[in-house]
Amino acid sequence: MEDEALADIADRLYAGTLDGFVAARAAAAQEVARQDKGLAAAVRGLPKPSVAAWALNMLARHRPDVLDGLADLGTRMQAAQESLDAPALRELGRERRTMLADAVDIARSVAREQGRSLSDVMASDVEETLRALTADRGAANAVGSGRLLKVLSADGVNDVDLEGAVALPGLLPAAPSSRPVSTPPSAQKAQAAAAAKKRTTPEPASQPKPTRPRLEAVRQTPRPASPPALEKAKAALAEAQSAEDEAARLAGELQDQEEQARTEIAELQQETVELRSRLKAAEDRLERSRKRLAATSAEAKQAARAADKASRTAVLAQERVLRLGSD
Repeated sequence: MEDEALADIADRLYAGTLDGFVAARAAAAQEVARQDKGLAAAVRGLPKPSVAAWALNMLARHRPDVLDGLADLGTRMQAAQESLDAPALRELGRERRTMLADAVDIARSVAREQGRSLSDVMASDVEETLRALTADRGAANAVGSGRLLKVLSADGVNDVDLEGAVALPGLLPAAPSSRPVSTPPSAQKAQAAAAAKKRTTPEPASQPKPTRPRLEAVRQTPRPASPPALEKAKAALAEAQSAEDEAARLAGELQDQEEQARTEIAELQQETVELRSRLKAAEDRLERSRKRLAATSAEAKQAARAADKASRTAVLAQERVLRLGSD
């Protein structure tokens, strides 16, 4: 019952805002302290997640479909690794790059909706954790819990280290381990002692050692199993070669784009020179037109004054003519 109560409180805390986590944790601990001091202490011990882990918790709670899609892709990639299917790994690697880019964009959008923006560094941490999700079922369970505390990382060979990565790890579903099972040292010694005793103990004379054909003995010798680590290393190599091919292709495309950009820049620079020359010529024509306009305006004003003066002179002359005619 106490585990269920702690899980309910943890789910509420890790579903809230990052800035308000500490205050919400203190309030939750104070609320339950009256009834259960042990539970209150457990609540106070719930760690605050990192920014990237908080963003992934928001993604788990608001867009679980994104994590489900990546987990399904991880299952298909692990199947291809087990069968050492290099073509399938290359195709799945390209699919993962696309899905990871989309998932990071969605995580940034969800984080903004919850009042926090992700920097490029935080977005890179989110992508690294989502990549680990596709490589390890335990990592997928941790991210999907919505109680992630820190960034996860996968090397493609070993299981993802989940120690201290999630709050209440005991509530996570168990994930099958891909690491080879090793024999304890005590068992190894016992096996070695039994083998030595068997070699030194003589067989009874009444039971002669049967002779078997060499071919039959070879057939009955069990074939040693291929170590899982070696298989995963080979699969990782195939994926790395796929990534190398994709990187080379992308580099070629970027070089072509670079050459195209250089050519476009040269053309634009030439066009800029021509436009500047045309602009200078237009500015010169504009200046000459302004000067002509100023001169014409001055001449027009002078002509208007002269016309006004001539008009007044004509009026005076007409009045004189009329006076002389009346005399």
